[in-house]
Amino acid sequence: MLVAGFPAEAFGTNCFVVAPAPGEQCVVIDPGIGVIDRLDEVLAEHRLQPAAVLLTHGHLDHTFSVTPVCGARGITAYIHPDDGEMLADPTKGLSTDLTALFGGRLTWTEPEDVAPLEDGLVLKIAGLELVVDHAPGHTRGSVMFRGEDLCFSGDVLFRDSIGRTDLPGGSMEQMLASLRDKVLTLPDETVVLPGHGPETTIGRERARNPYLREALEAPRKGW
Repeated sequence: MLVAGFPAEAFGTNCFVVAPAPGEQCVVIDPGIGVIDRLDEVLAEHRLQPAAVLLTHGHLDHTFSVTPVCGARGITAYIHPDDGEMLADPTKGLSTDLTALFGGRLTWTEPEDVAPLEDGLVLKIAGLELVVDHAPGHTRGSVMFRGEDLCFSGDVLFRDSIGRTDLPGGSMEQMLASLRDKVLTLPDETVVLPGHGPETTIGRERARNPYLREALEAPRKGW
């Protein structure tokens, strides 16, 4: 599997391109702010043709370039329905401060072709098979994408940390449940490619990430 990643111009959001091999079709994960030129360079370098855009969640720093990427190629954007409203109106996922920052000068067009993601779905696109794990907490529709020994965690899990839960749709209770039921069940050797920051492994985070320890101690709903 070929995986090429680079940070967006704003917020350091990681954009990933995933393909079976050079010269093949690929998927683009989380095309954020100011990624178009660098994305085109990566696609040209590896002779790749995007077949779809996959979104780990609906926040603007992960979705900003989805419409131009999809529109230029006539491809589909995939997002969990619980975050779908943010593709129509990105301000729904922003804090008051960020809404003030972006709201007055944000020109936004929703992608023409949007398809839903659901928990446990096996996406078979561009010669790849990726499993969708619905992992709410950062947003209601946050998901992770899993390949063999690889997890694109979005803003669910970072190296030594997790995504914030204080934005609209966030929930620490849901985040801890997602960490317990979706993250901690993965093998230690799983490589994690997060939405921000450097890669890590499940084993490293199991040993060092304080939020994963907290998730293990969190009571199950109804107990």
